[in-house]
Amino acid sequence: MLRLSFALLCAAAAGAQPFPVRGIHLAAPQPDEIPLAERFIKDALPKEGVNLLVLEINYRYQFAKHPEVADAGALSADDLKRLTAASRAAGVRLIPMINLLGHQSWARTTFGLLRGHPEFDETPGKYPANQGIYCRSYCPLHPQVHEVLFDLIDELAEVTGADAFHVGMDEVFLLGEDDCPRCKGRNKAELFSGEVRALHDHLAQSNRTLWMWGDRLIDGETTGIGKWEAATNGTAAALASIPKDIVISDWHYESAHPTALYFALEGFRVVSSPWRRASVALRQLDLMRLARMNTTPAVAARLQGMLHTTWCGFGPFAKAYFGEDTKNVQAMESVATFRELNRELRK
Repeated sequence: MLRLSFALLCAAAAGAQPFPVRGIHLAAPQPDEIPLAERFIKDALPKEGVNLLVLEINYRYQFAKHPEVADAGALSADDLKRLTAASRAAGVRLIPMINLLGHQSWARTTFGLLRGHPEFDETPGKYPANQGIYCRSYCPLHPQVHEVLFDLIDELAEVTGADAFHVGMDEVFLLGEDDCPRCKGRNKAELFSGEVRALHDHLAQSNRTLWMWGDRLIDGETTGIGKWEAATNGTAAALASIPKDIVISDWHYESAHPTALYFALEGFRVVSSPWRRASVALRQLDLMRLARMNTTPAVAARLQGMLHTTWCGFGPFAKAYFGEDTKNVQAMESVATFRELNRELRK
């Protein structure tokens, strides 16, 4: 009751201005889940007050220019157009996403970019079966890598008619490696910021906004947040040399760290991103409201709202939401957090 009263007080004190972003991040559905995804977008998202969907497609798309990077379960152009049409009908802004730089593999599986173009690997010939690493990275200095990446970005952006693109870039651990002939000995913050600027400048040519995760831009040692939800390999200094019109998705899952205000004070628009702990999500929302109440209008305007994350697949999340599967614990926890967060946002 005290927490609820505090949240309502903050909302009233902030002038009852609604957050411009009330979003959800979901992995792209499997092809046979398209009807379920359409139903979820059209029925659930308006009901919950959601106005933005970040759809993480990665390489699960039948790319026309680069079919060699398509992963299993790739969506067709018609599939993606159906999801786009459903989003528009629901009043939901769709932002496509490819997780770039890091996250080019998971467990033993190497994803489409490095499978189709092993020459782009930051650690070529190392870590057979991806043993001994978290995820592979591509080399941001490879002379051909952006030619391919820009084609992939443009194709997804054009099919969806999107005005923004989420490039991920979280949890990048392999960067500036001694095994890379181009990156060896380079400053990691400069490598990271250089890749952000390259992606940003390409999107700017078509008047599209870059969105990205914020963990690599937080100093994990100074803050004590650590190496997962922040960086301990020197990339945090990149924040000072990337464009200010980027939107930061500030994800924290175990504690509500007050880093959204940090990004806003540095000049960036920012959304807070919880996952499956409702208490954390509601504290993040409280911090957003409290910061808006106690800062200048310019900074308050940069505190854009919330982007809920799911990490269980589109189909499992939608089925859990509709009560069609109550056995997936992770999906149920994320759905419960999603409902509670949006219930609070609608007040």
